[in-house]
Amino acid sequence: MQTQVDLNAFKRKASKKHKINSPKNIALLKTYHKLLKNKTLKISLRKQKNLEQVLRTRPVRSLSGIINVSVLTKPYPCPGKCIFCPQEKDIPKSYLSKEPAVQRAILNNFHPYRQVVTRLEGLTIAGHPIDKIELRIIGGTWSYYPKTYQSWFIKQCFKAANEFSNNSKSKLQTLDALQKQNEKAKARIIGVTIETRPDYVDAKEVKQLRNLGVTRVEIGAQSIYDDILLLNKRGHDIETTAQATKLLKNAGFKVSYQMMPNLLGSTTQKDIKMFKELFDNPDFKPDLLKIYPLALMKSTPLYKRYKQKKYKPYSHKELTKVLIGIKKHIPYWCRVERVIRDIPAANIVCGGSKMSNLRQIIKAKMLEEKKICKCIRCREVGGDSQKEKLLLMREEYDASGGKEIFLSFENKDRTRLYSLLRLRLTSQWSLPEIKNSALLREVHTYGQLIPLGDKTTASQHKGLGRKLIQKAESIAKKAGYKRVAIIAGIGARPYYKNKLSYRLKGTYMIKSI
Repeated sequence: MQTQVDLNAFKRKASKKHKINSPKNIALLKTYHKLLKNKTLKISLRKQKNLEQVLRTRPVRSLSGIINVSVLTKPYPCPGKCIFCPQEKDIPKSYLSKEPAVQRAILNNFHPYRQVVTRLEGLTIAGHPIDKIELRIIGGTWSYYPKTYQSWFIKQCFKAANEFSNNSKSKLQTLDALQKQNEKAKARIIGVTIETRPDYVDAKEVKQLRNLGVTRVEIGAQSIYDDILLLNKRGHDIETTAQATKLLKNAGFKVSYQMMPNLLGSTTQKDIKMFKELFDNPDFKPDLLKIYPLALMKSTPLYKRYKQKKYKPYSHKELTKVLIGIKKHIPYWCRVERVIRDIPAANIVCGGSKMSNLRQIIKAKMLEEKKICKCIRCREVGGDSQKEKLLLMREEYDASGGKEIFLSFENKDRTRLYSLLRLRLTSQWSLPEIKNSALLREVHTYGQLIPLGDKTTASQHKGLGRKLIQKAESIAKKAGYKRVAIIAGIGARPYYKNKLSYRLKGTYMIKSI
């Protein structure tokens, strides 16, 4: 049994023969694990791994080389007064009680430890490896929460990952000690993402984020037009977004923007133009992008304007046109993570989209029109790893007062991306420990997540990342830099130390070149 097609055919045949309902994959996987544990099933390790992959539910969750674990913060006041933002009682602002991650948080009383354990249990049962975790902390403006809560929250997340993988309780109490333990844990947190407002990012906040182990920041930019931001009561201007972006990139962070087409005062033409400018203007140029077309909900101040006929959401046809227009302008070095927010259809009055598969619809429409999206997500190899010649690609662009160099291994026509690296050359640094260093902001190899130590023919563990790092070091040296500083996630530190001779200084892995 090699593929999902084989499995489905077998299930249909067995169901018909024994006159039973077709069993779900998760039930089969659970029974399979039980048989292995009881040693009543004896098959080779190679066949075990293949069967695990075939039975794995929603394999797309680990096709990007990591597994995402989202954890929601407790309800807390938000400094913003945005007219498009929903508010439910006892739920962090902008989130809704019916969203999957929110429901998990409610069931666990918003406790970070229990949320992480619940998610890891679910992923393990579904057959996903959990040794490379991208921890995503959601819940609004992280930087507005008290610092004591932030520290406690992060500690609980690391504690949960450590204890889940070791199946034992830890006596460690400090964040440093828990992070050190996670370097050798089976469930390693290799990246931490928070979301915040640009007007809450300053030099002090950048230092706090690094101490907590944060590696990526999602900025709620929403628009890059001051008149639109003012009309929607966003509470900051585009200069604030530009400054926050510069501070974060000069500390090595990956920067993601949350952008919102169809805000009050905008038009389809203006939205398409905005995204073109987003990647033409060196003040912005985010590494990652979440497109959240405005979905109108009754619990927002904007709903009153809608009832007064002072606001008109886009039709499905208009929204499709805008998204296609946007995706045409995405460069090779940006990853579009979302094209809609996963809001339950029942909560949406109009606007946005009630179609959870809108991304697939957009892709099909673009193929009809012979248009392509060059974004990373549309090209990452996923489960489509093939035996083909890989070429080293290089893109350079000016951004936030520095030069960005994007290196990648791709196939000849650039339709499949296997591995990437982001190198920043700058003369300004946000933290003293990285001064005079070239900044290596991201290294990522795509393909099905493979457990650490496994030998495989997949794109992971083929040394692509190491080759990119060696190339980046060479580029940095030629540019006159004496050191390279990597904003490595806690769980990734041993790789840089043991394989590439980097050493921990402050919160960065640094190497003289």
